[in-house]
Parts: sequence; C-alpha cells; structure tokens
Amino acid sequence: MSKTPAQGLIALLRLPYWMMTGGLALLTALAITKANMNLETALLTFFSMAFITSAGFAINDYFDKESDAIIKPQRPIPAGALTLKQVITISAFLFALGLALAALINPLSFTILLVDSILLLIYSALVKKKSGFAANALVGILTGTAFLYGQATISNTITLISISLYPIAFGTIGGNVVRDILSREGDAKVGYPTLPLKVGDKTAVKIGALFFTSCGILAPLPYLLGTFSIYYLPLILLWSILLIYSSIRLVTTETTIVNVKKYERIVTMSMMLLPLSLILEALSTVIGGLL
Repeated sequence: MSKTPAQGLIALLRLPYWMMTGGLALLTALAITKANMNLETALLTFFSMAFITSAGFAINDYFDKESDAIIKPQRPIPAGALTLKQVITISAFLFALGLALAALINPLSFTILLVDSILLLIYSALVKKKSGFAANALVGILTGTAFLYGQATISNTITLISISLYPIAFGTIGGNVVRDILSREGDAKVGYPTLPLKVGDKTAVKIGALFFTSCGILAPLPYLLGTFSIYYLPLILLWSILLIYSSIRLVTTETTIVNVKKYERIVTMSMMLLPLSLILEALSTVIGGLL
C-alpha cells in the first residue's frame, strides 16, 4: 500500500524520537531548575532540538535512499510518498527552524545545535557508510548533547551538572552496537560495515555489553557528585541494575538472535526509568515539602 505525502512526512519526521532528544533536553533543564523554568524557554528548548532531530532523520533518508530501497522499502522515499527534492527541502527547513529557535534562547544553545547539525550531516553523508562503530559512537555523542543543551538553555553555560549526565550516552552506543547484530542480514545486503560484520556477533555483544555496563555504573553520578538530590537515585539505580544484568546475560548466554533480542528489549524498555528519574528530580522540592 503506497503512502500519501502526508503519511510520508509523518514517517520522515520520526516523531517518537522527539522525546529522546527535545524531551531529554527539557527534562534535564527542569531537573536542574527544579521545575522553575518559564514556558517560553521550555517550548524553545523542546522544539529546537526536536526539529534538528527530524532534520537529521530526513537528510539521513536522503543519503540512504539506495539502501532503503532494498531493506526498508516502506520509508518515504522508496515508497514514493516524497521526492528527493521534497526531502532535501524539508530537511533544510527544519535545520534552519531549529537553529533559529535556538538562537532565540542564547548563543551557547545555538552553538550546540549548530555543531549537532554539522555532525548529523557528516554522519549521514560519510560516517554511516564507512564505519559502523564510528557511526554508533557518533549517534551516542549526539544523544549526549541533549543533557548539555538542557543546561545551556537555562544558564548559557555547561557545568558539572550536565557533564555528569553525559555518560548515560554510553547506553545509546551499546544499544546501537547490539541492534546491528539484529539487522546483520540487511546491513550485509547493502554493504554497511557494521561492527558485527567486522568482528563477529560474539565480540560485538561484548562491546555492546561493556557500554551498557559503563552506562549503568555512571548513571548515578549526578547524585554521587552532589548535583542531584536523593529523589533522582531510586529509579536510576533500578535502571543501572537492569543494564548491568542485561550486560552479564548478553555475555554469558549463547549469542543467538533470540537471546540478543530479549536482552536488548529489556534495556530498551528500562530506558523509561531515565526520564522518570529526571521528573522526580525536577519535582524534588515539591516532594520534599510534602514529606
């Protein structure tokens, strides 16, 4: 069934990822300010990063048009919902809009999203097709900037508060490595040099598990450094336990698609504990007043 242009646009934007980027930046800002943030800055923070995210997905679809035609024919370009010219135009518009909104916040916010935009272009045009692990790492680096951006939007600075959250991006790197095992067949068809295809599934699982474990160990860092309160800790500790448990099981069980998918699913589902931890930190003053 062919998609309409409207359906193609919705698919191109990847709206659920807005919560992983714009949402994470906003929650970081709220956690730091203890929910003492004006509505205008909150909206600018969320939508500026969300628009840059969609712009990145759009330009990635443009550069992936040949491979998507083989392994992801439902994507907007191979499905015929959007033309190449339309995708480029949409991407350029979203990049410009996201940067314009960031410029309304402060200079540092604009600079962070400008760097993110450049890295997204480099990722789509060069890195993804040349080096699988470098692509995994770059996606993690970009994800981590949501924490830095969240602080920048409210203070025009970056300090230990957001830097201590940055290692959580290791979980994204691990997730991308493990998911490359699950997409091995398709990646092999189009010639993507992913880590599992280079070093084998067993070694790739160990590398992915190492990043999951690092994320689990370092996720409580904002509390340990005294930048966040005790309210951040319970759910983030639960997440750390699930990450480390999944890492151990990935390494100690047989490396089959079933097992990899099972523990990757646990990691993915447990990620909801991160925003919930940030929400509790944002409400810590209110909660403390009620107790």
